Amino acid sequence: MITVEKAAELTGHSNPIFALTLSQKPGILFTGGNDKGVVEWSLKTNSFIKVMFPVMASVYAIHCPEDHPLMFTGVRSGEVLVFDFNQQKLLAGLRHHRKPVFDIKSVKSKKELLVASEDGCVSIWNIDTLQLVHNLRVSADTVRCICISPDEKQVAFGCRDNTIQIYDLEDYTHIKTLADHSMAVFSLQYSPDGSYLVSGSRDAQVKIWNTQNFELIQNIPAHLFAVNHIAFHPSQPYFATASMDKSIKLWGSDDFKLYKVISREKGYDNHRLSINKILWYNGQLISASDDKKIILWDVSF
Repeated sequence: MITVEKAAELTGHSNPIFALTLSQKPGILFTGGNDKGVVEWSLKTNSFIKVMFPVMASVYAIHCPEDHPLMFTGVRSGEVLVFDFNQQKLLAGLRHHRKPVFDIKSVKSKKELLVASEDGCVSIWNIDTLQLVHNLRVSADTVRCICISPDEKQVAFGCRDNTIQIYDLEDYTHIKTLADHSMAVFSLQYSPDGSYLVSGSRDAQVKIWNTQNFELIQNIPAHLFAVNHIAFHPSQPYFATASMDKSIKLWGSDDFKLYKVISREKGYDNHRLSINKILWYNGQLISASDDKKIILWDVSF
């Protein structure tokens, strides 16, 4: 029996929130969106701390890599803003893409940063020197999301042309194109053991792929509208999906069955607009939405 209770609501954004990420420092959350800044929140007191720095364009991605005191923020202009926590200031930005940046991830073992853009390319940067190492042409259209396998051997890119492109992380050679979705792929997550990949799309479907042979294991008609984000629980056998249909759903990560629906229809004081990002922290599920709110949910299994 899974029980869900609303623990807190963080308000202060004046526009939709598109980016939600944890700091390297425990208990700190960062958000960004259509506002004029990246916001820092305390998860210890569930309160606003400060606006980290102003931004001139919408924020679509925020990434805080392990072992590096940096925050990378991808904006609509194509630039990646770099904030140094030690110096408490913005460094020179990563200027390569001319179109919006939608996702940023890092490869710890290679000390590389991957940046996905609407230009169909993924730029690869040395995280120590912040120099461009390589530019990978992944698609003729937008690359919406990046997911790195737990063993850092493989990377998956979700694209607006409905495909998932799988690459070898060692030398960035192309491994496979997965082309079962009928609309843009918005979210990808490898299972914690790396045995399968979960994809969520604008077509409202969630698909489960075997990462050994890349065969489709299961298709789940998961939501009414786009599946915006997917997040595995760090210790329990479940994953959550967030959708444009204003609901969050909890699924078994071993049987792919639906276990919980968090929605207004089910009696929860949930978001009133599209839920764009979710993440787990200390037993809580945190969600961010077009309704300008961040909600913290206590989830018990």
